[in-house]
Amino acid sequence: CGRCPHCHAGRVNLCHNLVAIGIRRDGGFAEYVVLPNKQAILLPKDLKPKHGAFCEPLGCCLHGVDLAQIRPGSAVAVLGGGVIGLLTVQLARLAGATTIILSTRQASRRALAKELGATATVDPTACDIIDTVVGPSGLMPGGVDVVFECAGVRETVEQSMRLARAGGVVIAVGVMPQGMKAEFEPFDLLFRELRVLGSFLNPFTHRRAADLIASGAIEIDKLISRQVTLEEAAAVIANPPAPGEVKVLVVPG
Repeated sequence: CGRCPHCHAGRVNLCHNLVAIGIRRDGGFAEYVVLPNKQAILLPKDLKPKHGAFCEPLGCCLHGVDLAQIRPGSAVAVLGGGVIGLLTVQLARLAGATTIILSTRQASRRALAKELGATATVDPTACDIIDTVVGPSGLMPGGVDVVFECAGVRETVEQSMRLARAGGVVIAVGVMPQGMKAEFEPFDLLFRELRVLGSFLNPFTHRRAADLIASGAIEIDKLISRQVTLEEAAAVIANPPAPGEVKVLVVPG
């Protein structure tokens, strides 16, 4: 809105009067869209239109990575192998993380994560993920520096704090259902000085996301599972994704 205290502080994603395009008003599933000029981002000339669709999710991931303050040589865990998790894997690699562990149930997504920069993957249905990652004989005994929760489900929210090392950071990127409850031990949060931060939307990161994609630093094509027409979109949205699907693009016209 440009008027509330959060907007004045530059934290527009926390605006008291936030109206998100595509959520509280009509979005981009149309041939033409009317929106405020200040929210229109001119894409680089060398950015493919279908790649431009990834500026929004990548912008959200960029905000989370900014909050995490990953240092070169860091160890990172990413929980969730959807488009947010797979983009976060790539950003963690670019930020200098040398150990990147992704946890997801689907084998195809684990394989794709390896291609995109993950140094290890875990199937949480086939093992005790806590013991496998941070146990005495685990991939990172004692815990990782940064955990990105990208699935937005109770199970991974609860796992995230147990995977972080003492003094580590947990970034909640995945969107959880409002009213969802998760259990954690406040003493553990205190005793190990964990920092747990929410990462909401993508304030001022769209341009950086577009430039990153246009530069070729972020792999996009492997994230596109299929394309559908505007007429097919409603049915696709109403049904769960097919096994292995990451992102379905809606192409008007």
